[in-house]
Amino acid sequence: MRELGLGRDSIRGRVAAGWLHPLYRGVYAVGHLALTRRSRILAAVLAAGPDALASHRCAAELWDLLHPGPIDITTPRSRRPRVGFVLHRSRSLVPEDRALVDNIPVTSVARTLVDLAEVLTERRLSNAVHEAEIQKQFDLTAIEQVLARVPGRSGRHKLQRVLKAYGGGPQLTRSHYERAFLDICDRYDIAIPQSAVSVAGYELDFLWPTHGLAVEMDDQATHYTTRAYYGDRRRDRALAPHGIHVVRVTPLDLQNEKALAREVKDILAAKAA
Repeated sequence: MRELGLGRDSIRGRVAAGWLHPLYRGVYAVGHLALTRRSRILAAVLAAGPDALASHRCAAELWDLLHPGPIDITTPRSRRPRVGFVLHRSRSLVPEDRALVDNIPVTSVARTLVDLAEVLTERRLSNAVHEAEIQKQFDLTAIEQVLARVPGRSGRHKLQRVLKAYGGGPQLTRSHYERAFLDICDRYDIAIPQSAVSVAGYELDFLWPTHGLAVEMDDQATHYTTRAYYGDRRRDRALAPHGIHVVRVTPLDLQNEKALAREVKDILAAKAA
């Protein structure tokens, strides 16, 4: 308003007349205070300075990864805390960390997920990462690049545990996955199942026929498409009338072989009871 030629007295007069409503120092609502949530977020960003960004939980809200929570703002400059929002300071903001949502300056999805690791429980962080994947906003490479730029963050190890599920595991052929599962059965004294068994017109990877338990190896390349998603479920329903319970094993499960072996043993024991 100063740049438009309004002096202090002119601004005070408009405030007194109800044309301007102060929100923060130098930030006003025009005409009324019936502001939307996003208007209040934008006001907080403006109050924090020209390079400020909505961040952390607030950025996750704008990206539709979390429900509304505190208004978090990150700025590269030192600022005094303000009533109405949580102020964070970071000198490591780079152009790749900046984005716009409804013209509100906000941290990128990758930067947002890294920041969230500092303020969320591991479970809520995992939910936010999962939501980013559902919305096709998840980029593991971009997240790793942010982590490399901001070493020593308090939530780093928490985020790395969550991201472990998205690393894809070792790059093995399907036959290697099947061999690895049989090796686990051998190491943990699990009865060796039959392989490549046909039931109801479907070929099963592994089957314990007396227990009615089948194991299917779900590698990401062939089972995580939309076609496979629906096809696998039709297959499982078709096997149910034949008394076959299907357990799906992923490459990540094979990496945690002790837990996988315990689960298979428990299911076999329950089926035998």
